Amino acid sequence: MKNAKHMATPMSTTCYLDKDETGKSIDITQYRGMIGSLLYLSASRPHIMFSMCMCARFQSNPKQSHLSAVKRIERYLLSTMNISLWYPKNSTCNLIGYSDSDFAGSKTDRKGTSGTCHFIGSALVSWHSSKKHNSVALSTIEAEYISAGSCCAQILWMKQQLLKRPCSKGRLCSRIR
Repeated sequence: MKNAKHMATPMSTTCYLDKDETGKSIDITQYRGMIGSLLYLSASRPHIMFSMCMCARFQSNPKQSHLSAVKRIERYLLSTMNISLWYPKNSTCNLIGYSDSDFAGSKTDRKGTSGTCHFIGSALVSWHSSKKHNSVALSTIEAEYISAGSCCAQILWMKQQLLKRPCSKGRLCSRIR
């Protein structure tokens, strides 16, 4: 893959992955190894999480179309080797969360997918991309409520954990909002 063409995005906006029952089967071990490597990389590169999770759904019976999608993610990583997370030294202690969701994004079971990210000040500290909903939403607003509920639950847990930790002066951190 060293000489492969670089990609600007990890997945095409027109790409739709499905079971592809008529496609050519590929080596399951190789495919799972590639997904495992991408999963390891997603700890420091949250921008590939959605695409990687889409491809990971087909590990039990991968086809050539799924392998092509994984290779596109790898070509995207070649072009983004200089991108990294940045944590400034003197950041504020505000805990902020963002969430987004789609409505019936999965064509196979009509479940939505949501993603959340959480910041302390301007530092990204937690993200959950591409989490498939447990239930089928009946409207767009219901899908957004499911995503917002997940985001709020994560914020409350983080706030509880941060309040247990002493600040630099030995007191409990009371600046978290």
